[in-house]
Amino acid sequence: MKTTCLRCTALFFLAISVTLAQQAGRALGVVQAIDASNGQITLRADDGTTFKITPQGNARFVRVPPGETSLAKGTPITAADIDPGDRLLARGQIGDDKTTLSATLVVVMTKGDLAKKHAADRAEWRARGISGLVTAVDPGAGEITVTTHTVAGPKPVVIVVGPKASVRRYPPDSVNFADAKPSAVAEVKTGDQANALGEKSADGARYTADELVFGTFRNVPATVSAIDPATNTLKVTDLTTKKPLLVHLNSQSTIKKLPEEVARRIAARTSGAAGGPPAAAPGNAPVAGSRQAPGGPAGAVPGGARGGHSGDLQQMLEQIPSLKMEDLKPGDAIIVTSIAGPDPSQVTAIMLVAGVEPILSATTGSSQRASMLGSWNMDVNTGGMQ
Repeated sequence: MKTTCLRCTALFFLAISVTLAQQAGRALGVVQAIDASNGQITLRADDGTTFKITPQGNARFVRVPPGETSLAKGTPITAADIDPGDRLLARGQIGDDKTTLSATLVVVMTKGDLAKKHAADRAEWRARGISGLVTAVDPGAGEITVTTHTVAGPKPVVIVVGPKASVRRYPPDSVNFADAKPSAVAEVKTGDQANALGEKSADGARYTADELVFGTFRNVPATVSAIDPATNTLKVTDLTTKKPLLVHLNSQSTIKKLPEEVARRIAARTSGAAGGPPAAAPGNAPVAGSRQAPGGPAGAVPGGARGGHSGDLQQMLEQIPSLKMEDLKPGDAIIVTSIAGPDPSQVTAIMLVAGVEPILSATTGSSQRASMLGSWNMDVNTGGMQ
């Protein structure tokens, strides 16, 4: 089995961290800008912190391809070879303000290399992956049963997790595979979202997993009460519980807004009215990362739905440009997807979708709303690089 892009990246940066454990500090994230006049790099770290990185005169610059775990296989580069969007690890001395770093080592994975690896990993997940909501768990047998969505409708599949399979669980604030923690089948619960990479049986009823990642997801319909860009948080009102909720946004959070026509068509189908499938994306562009693998609907991208209502919606979300938090305003209706954490009064958003007023208006009953939200599956990037 190929190692996923995120796992390769995590192993690589872990190896560097161990090798350079005596260094004073590090910053890891995505390059936002580069000042050509002084070589200073603006980095958006994975925890949301913005760093100003100034390479020292003797700083070493290395480019490594995704999948490599040693600097020895890297290629020397210069600061001029770094572009916005590249993934970067800087090592050196962090300033007293905790937002500046004087770097002695800069390690880069280019956005182009990552895109190629991401595409390859997504193709593998489409061909050999499976995703669904957990309906039963048998820890003694190492088996979990999930409900998958196929063109023919919902289908139960038993995932067999052998003793050599990798089992990981997403933490409350991340859906990056690199952040998933080692776990066990016994920790999987009914209602969890499970994604597995492996081989299916001839009849498609059983699936032998090489790799399993799972999490407890929470979908919240809400209205925005206040926006605080300084802390990257939103105060919202949960429309189901009528209670306030604090939504944290970080570098992994995605904000989208459905076009009004798309939202109305989804609402019409959700309420049982005529209207057919949701509208196509602008320009009828080809769907990126189609959920159906060659040869049938069994292929899957981690966390994505296969066919039908969920698949249509997920495909459209992928094509809609992302927004910034500042694009939202008090009173907006939103749906927030997160991983359930220990504190029900706050969540870290995986995806926040605005423009959903018609959908929430069409799902006035709690059971109808729960049914709609239950199929609002998000692509959790197990095969990609954030």
